[in-house]
Amino acid sequence: MKSKRLFLIAGYSAHNIIDASLEYMVRTFSRLGNVILIMDSDVPENNLSTIKPYVLYANANRHNEYDFGSYKRAYMYARNARILSHYDFVYMINDSVYGPLKPIEKILSDMESSNNDAFGLVKNPHRNHPHIQSWFIGMRPNVFMSKWFDEFMNSITRQSDKGQITKLYEQGFSNQLSTNNIKWDCICTISGRGVYNNVKKLYKLNIPFIKKASFTRHNGCLGRQILYVLNKSDVDARNAILRGARQTFGDKYIDWLLTKNPFKIMFRCMKYFIHKISTEKI
Repeated sequence: MKSKRLFLIAGYSAHNIIDASLEYMVRTFSRLGNVILIMDSDVPENNLSTIKPYVLYANANRHNEYDFGSYKRAYMYARNARILSHYDFVYMINDSVYGPLKPIEKILSDMESSNNDAFGLVKNPHRNHPHIQSWFIGMRPNVFMSKWFDEFMNSITRQSDKGQITKLYEQGFSNQLSTNNIKWDCICTISGRGVYNNVKKLYKLNIPFIKKASFTRHNGCLGRQILYVLNKSDVDARNAILRGARQTFGDKYIDWLLTKNPFKIMFRCMKYFIHKISTEKI
């Protein structure tokens, strides 16, 4: 039977592990299609083997090309194995987010039933280079089987800073879509750092992920929003995310971030506001 979806998942761990949240993400998408996982981290084989029952292929070696370097390697594995033509949709997803927070199949089906040949969850409406945010991109065969896409993926190399990666690859991919007359769109449009700061708003816009960076922004002022979303999430998702967050940030930090104490929340937000005033002269 023809498999409908292929998920190319890019992972990273500063601790060189597959944490509970990434394992949950891989297992979740494995129920919706086939998965290839590439990590920009040196994960020991005994840890990597924990997700192998859920993937077509997995590899974890530091390559320093960030998420697009992992996407490139996953794509090249699928291309060289001659399996791309088996799929109706290919997705590129990275683990800069926690989730999915709830069942995602309807969201995928809605995007796939649209008239777009490429799509994503969040559009950055950059004045000069509007683009699909690279942590979740979906494509039809006229994109992922095209010559220009193959050339684009093969052009990905190590860059000196993240700004260049954004320009060449995140913005560059959407620029290539437009150049090749490919119709694309996203579920919602979020400007600037809104994808990090508006945790509750994104959830209400039906975006079933939380950016990991939200856990460390604004002196913990986003903790209340994060806790709200986690409490609305499926139990398995919430438990996996909290285990993964504790593995990444430590128990003490997560307990501090997700406090329900209104005085502690008020104090940290005042401290952050004072810091903004003193540093940005607002």
